[in-house]
Amino acid sequence: NTAMRSIARVWTGTLLAFAVAVCAAGCGDDRSAQNAQEGHKPAELLLYCGAGIRPPAAELAAQFERRTGRHVSIDPAGSEILLSRIRISRRGDLYMPGESHYVDQAQKEGLISQRAVTCYFIPTILVAKGNPKFVRSLDDLLKPGIKVAIGNPEACAVGLQTRRIWDKNKLSWDDLMKNVVFQSLTVNELGTLVKTGTVDVAIVWDAVAAMYEESAQAVSIPHERNVISTVEIAVLTVSKNSEAAAEFLRFAASPEGREVFRKHKYSVELPE
Repeated sequence: NTAMRSIARVWTGTLLAFAVAVCAAGCGDDRSAQNAQEGHKPAELLLYCGAGIRPPAAELAAQFERRTGRHVSIDPAGSEILLSRIRISRRGDLYMPGESHYVDQAQKEGLISQRAVTCYFIPTILVAKGNPKFVRSLDDLLKPGIKVAIGNPEACAVGLQTRRIWDKNKLSWDDLMKNVVFQSLTVNELGTLVKTGTVDVAIVWDAVAAMYEESAQAVSIPHERNVISTVEIAVLTVSKNSEAAAEFLRFAASPEGREVFRKHKYSVELPE
């Protein structure tokens, strides 16, 4: 009996030790797997995005995260403001302003490693529903008593293009400024000003005008008088995740990515 009890104690101790070892090993594996998972969590990408491009950019970012597990944080603002942020912070991964002019500027400063076209912005005149001020053309923005809002040419792409349109048509910028009651930092503000009746007319992008179909209407600028904006996305040389940023660029510029822009009523082909 004494011998049997001794054997039982030995087996019990052995089994207990084995169970503890298995548990420790299992728990260790779980912790290792968890740590490995946390250690390999994809780094977040930062996209500097023109305010007028935010709707499709947000959908592209959501789709990209579902595919890759990598979150894309969007910083929306006027294109020139964003470029200043990149210059000062020297951080971020992608830049998608409302006009390729800003990508050109950034590339001259050594901030761009690659770029691709995503869509086009067509400037258009936005007026209140029913067009109560009878605005039919660019020239009507110079009529006395018309309250006009434009983008600030020193801050956002739509403001830059408005100035280019005025120069192309040899219209007086000084005369326009007599009617300008507000200069915005983003194109989105302009649509709101027309919607609320704060101004009579604004020059916005075609895609932005489409957002206000219920409360405002677009007056097209003839192609020969207009200046179309090419919207590009670019990978920044300061990116610490350049391969992932390049992957997002390829997705945004792909036929599938362009369908996202088309869905939000952005032009993906140059008008004839």
